[in-house]
Amino acid sequence: MSFRKVAVLGLGKVGHLAAELLVESGFEVTGVDARKVNAPFPTRTVDLQDQAAIADLLKGQEAVLSCLPFHLNIGVSTVAHSLGLHYFDLTEDVPTTKHIRELSTTSKGLMAPQCGLAPGFVGIVGAHLAEQFDKVRSIRLRVGALPQNPTGLLGYAFNWSPEGVVNEYLNDCEVIEEGVLKTVSAMEWLETIYIDGMQLEAFTTSGGLGTMCETYADRIENLDYKTMRYPGHVKLMNFFFHELLMRENRSEAGRILTNAKPPVDEDVVYVHVAAEGWQGGQLRRKEFVRSYYPIEIGGKMRTAIAWTTSASVVGVIEMVRGGHLPQQGFLKQEAIPLEPYLKTRTGNYYNIGHRSRHA
Repeated sequence: MSFRKVAVLGLGKVGHLAAELLVESGFEVTGVDARKVNAPFPTRTVDLQDQAAIADLLKGQEAVLSCLPFHLNIGVSTVAHSLGLHYFDLTEDVPTTKHIRELSTTSKGLMAPQCGLAPGFVGIVGAHLAEQFDKVRSIRLRVGALPQNPTGLLGYAFNWSPEGVVNEYLNDCEVIEEGVLKTVSAMEWLETIYIDGMQLEAFTTSGGLGTMCETYADRIENLDYKTMRYPGHVKLMNFFFHELLMRENRSEAGRILTNAKPPVDEDVVYVHVAAEGWQGGQLRRKEFVRSYYPIEIGGKMRTAIAWTTSASVVGVIEMVRGGHLPQQGFLKQEAIPLEPYLKTRTGNYYNIGHRSRHA
């Protein structure tokens, strides 16, 4: 049941920190990247598009965590499945997750995609709120990874993968509306939200719900996921992608946006999860609203998006090692209990890493 050896593929900010957190939690980690990386744990260099090379490298491992761009995860998950390893990733890509779901029907290990912030942590929180009702009416998940000090009309910085952002801004979104499972366009359903007095706008983006629509079908009236940004952002992004037709060249769109809005160290991750339902015959609303800022881990300051994403998946891996989650098949994020998750060594960062903007 217990395992120790984990290969972490992709040593960008998130992957490197996830590997460090795994080492802190007692795992034997091998970091893997396409380029040479200096790290306080053993590393290997390999062509991450070469499945045969990845398979050779993963022999002797017990689990693999992919922190790679989503389009590489079909290959990595296929290799992990063939070797009988536990598999974890951070993808928000729906077709990739469907592929992993199919693999899980014959897997020897646990197949656990979508273990990041969204999908991932917010789904765990949403399910936790929903469980407190006798009958749940709605679950609304909202996440925004933003610069603390925005500049320009977009008010944004690409602290996350440009491929991932472009993907979620353009792909269709699953929702449940008035009890009906449907697909809607991204960058629509605009709403205003306030967190710590900060005005934000939220709009539909793809992938953030993971498997929740399937889980809550026939049980809920409304379920949706939206991304939060500073006001005015979505209007400009609709202009960029649709009026300028940049949707027709996603890689070039990502290049233009990251060149214009590079990453910043002073970021913030806003999380706003709300559920409504009936308790003892009364209609009630429960909310989980947090602002996560950069914190120090391992003697270095880590951006909010890096540590929230890394801590999310490492907390899940700790729970699997401890026997608190299934050891094979497919793991849905909403099946992970929140309280034991926050008690893991790494999940506890979610308890200590949030504060008010005015604190």
